[in-house]
Amino acid sequence: MSLNTTVSANRVHIAFFGRRNAGKSSVVNAVTNQNLSVVSDFKGTTTDPVKKAMELLPLGPVVIIDTPGFDDEGALGELRVQKTREILRKADIAVLVVDAAEGVGEAEKTLLSEFSERRLPYLIAYNKCDLLSDRPPLDQNALYVSALTKEGIDTLKERLARLNKALPEEKKIVVDIMDGDLAVLVIPIDESAPKGRLILPQQLTIRELLDHHKSVICCQSEELSATLSSLKEKPAIVITDSQAFEKVQRDTPDDIPLTSFSILFARYKGELKTLLQGAFALDDLEDGDRILIAEGCTHHRQCNDIGAVKMPSWIESYSGKKPLYEFSSGNEYPEDLERYKLIVHCGGCMLNEKEMRYRLKKAEEAGIPITNYGMAIAQMHHILNRALKPFENIL
Repeated sequence: MSLNTTVSANRVHIAFFGRRNAGKSSVVNAVTNQNLSVVSDFKGTTTDPVKKAMELLPLGPVVIIDTPGFDDEGALGELRVQKTREILRKADIAVLVVDAAEGVGEAEKTLLSEFSERRLPYLIAYNKCDLLSDRPPLDQNALYVSALTKEGIDTLKERLARLNKALPEEKKIVVDIMDGDLAVLVIPIDESAPKGRLILPQQLTIRELLDHHKSVICCQSEELSATLSSLKEKPAIVITDSQAFEKVQRDTPDDIPLTSFSILFARYKGELKTLLQGAFALDDLEDGDRILIAEGCTHHRQCNDIGAVKMPSWIESYSGKKPLYEFSSGNEYPEDLERYKLIVHCGGCMLNEKEMRYRLKKAEEAGIPITNYGMAIAQMHHILNRALKPFENIL
């Protein structure tokens, strides 16, 4: 996949960690061959994570992330360290940059412990090796580099490429559950549809279908019945935007498999069974229960926003109860989840799989059921069983 065909959420996220002044930013700039990060001799120059989606040979499409020093101090430094911890949630590969003259200290030991706990593949780059008079032997996951002279930088990239190849193969969105070559996609164009483009789950699904030489027909919900009637043979699957689920299921004959983009992404980015169990928790709500409605992207909420307006309305209509709601978006995901009775998450298309699985794990550890928009909408419109039929061999 090229730079232009791989969205950031599907790229390998490579994050650089270490103490202040270990030379993280200088190593990042050397690896990317760009002035991606500001560098100076002043401690704590990098105050926020710096991200760049790029094509990095021999790795391919990646997101490179430079982080603040893990040993930062004071109230502001604590906030910077927290930002670095957030990057740990989404990193696929870590590079621990160590000042070769100073060696591994407490901050590095803490990071190595974090890598181990999260089963995060990593390399240790001993930077500033050009200043060493003696170079002790290193173990197999460490190497000497110099951001100044570029020594070891190509080797670092090659070692990162090997770690990348060892990562699990990317999962499929839909092609592996299709018994046929034609998919019909129902894509409503309403006030919430972005002007001039499709939302990411629709783009990714269409691209995967085309990559696997499947045929794709797109229509709006009002045109679905006529579209299906015009086909000489029935499609292998109908996929709909969750908000149109109720009408689409009425217009789709029972012998045609039907599901939603959001349910497909429940499997693609997370755990289908976990999110399914969370949908059943909608039946156990009581007045005053606290529900977190979480979204992975940030956007301007519209008057008929699905998360802020439609989801609470559907929940109250379905349950007959009056819960309380809290909302989060983007990287804002609460650490303390125990106060919630249920978490309803978006499809997570803007999050990488690592981040989405982290959020599911935190909910599981807190004992809080979590579901996503597609699962919740299908349950509340009494069509969840039908929407899950394409996954019968998986569940």
